[in-house]
Amino acid sequence: MNRYRIVLLSLFSSVMLSGAARAQAKILTEAAPEAGGFSASRLARLDSGMHRWVQQKWVNGSVVLIARHGKIVFYKAHGYNDPATKTPLSKSGIFRVASQTKALTTVAAMMLWEEGKFSLEDPVSRFIPSFANQKVLATFNQKDTTYTTVPAKRPVTIRDLLTHTSGLGYPAIGSPAENAIYAKGNLTGGVGVKDQTLSDAMTRLGSQPLFFQPGEQWKYGLSTDVLGYLVEKWSGLTLEDYFLKRICQPLGMKDTYFNVPPEKATRLVNFFLGDSTGRIQKQSAVFGGALNMNYPIQKHDYFSGGGGLSTTIYDYAVFLQMLLNGGEYNGVRLLSRNTVRLMTMNQIGDLNPNVGEHARDNKFGFGFLVISEKGSPFTPSQVGTYSWGGVFSTSYWVDPKEDMLVLIYRQMWGPYVTNTDKAFKPLVYQAIND
Repeated sequence: MNRYRIVLLSLFSSVMLSGAARAQAKILTEAAPEAGGFSASRLARLDSGMHRWVQQKWVNGSVVLIARHGKIVFYKAHGYNDPATKTPLSKSGIFRVASQTKALTTVAAMMLWEEGKFSLEDPVSRFIPSFANQKVLATFNQKDTTYTTVPAKRPVTIRDLLTHTSGLGYPAIGSPAENAIYAKGNLTGGVGVKDQTLSDAMTRLGSQPLFFQPGEQWKYGLSTDVLGYLVEKWSGLTLEDYFLKRICQPLGMKDTYFNVPPEKATRLVNFFLGDSTGRIQKQSAVFGGALNMNYPIQKHDYFSGGGGLSTTIYDYAVFLQMLLNGGEYNGVRLLSRNTVRLMTMNQIGDLNPNVGEHARDNKFGFGFLVISEKGSPFTPSQVGTYSWGGVFSTSYWVDPKEDMLVLIYRQMWGPYVTNTDKAFKPLVYQAIND
């Protein structure tokens, strides 16, 4: 009997030690490629590729971080923060990540959902009265921007916001109808906004027509900005303070901001435009001068849950590792693993996202594009991989079956930036060696 107890205790101890080792592995640590199941010689192909992209003038520079089994196997920068002066791009630079903000806003909302602040099926009008009795666009006259509407068949719900099935559009980057109607309503994409408040803007948005019946289509739009405002209402904190106190500080994300502090302003990465001749020029403003690219270091209090953050690639990797861990990082749990499961599975049924290559073949969860069985033949990423990116050429994906997260950051627009995207993913997956 004693021997039986000793065997049981031995097995129990082994399981506990194994579990502790696995938990420790989920805290990001830099390690040799082999520790994460990568080939060092094959990863060298990625190193060479990043160098070659700069030489070919596809980009001014890029930063890449790859982690598998909690081991950072690749974390490098190539190229220049200023090609004219040959100032190198730093891997600890602070990047404008635009729509990568949406994932933090989604996590914030789901944390409050776990606290019982709302139901996924609650109408938005319960919290923002202007969303009651909404209308849906029926016809639009592009010549004079007049339009007609029909009543919405049902209210917009929180679930609709999380899945981009709300009927809301995007100002400036949407259809002619979206651009014209939102311009009349003084509604913006949310980045670099001055002289208006988030509460006023989201209240005005509720009185604007929807662009389709709620739940009947998928359309990328201001849904997550509305969600960010709801986080403020549910929590009693500004979105900036909620991110800081409930997400960034607990996870040890020390370089993630709506307002980059003055002492870190020099770390804000420059933004560039490239052309077909290979000329790459630093830009102080984009969208015809409408957006000053120094907006992260210009103090503001309009916090766009859809696009306002700036961060480092390492900070965002910590955030993604938390999700990959099932909602926990370094002893801090933000979400339950089943909430993460909800966020990263198909939540739109037979609908299809209408953004990105092969988007029609994939699905959308809460805040993430999700690789489906139908979409998997077009990518080396496994089914269930979830991802998103930002308009200023940052992107990421998390492949749970490979226990891997991957990020590539650039700050540039140009005709050849997408060449780096096409080359990048195969270079990552070909280096896995276990």
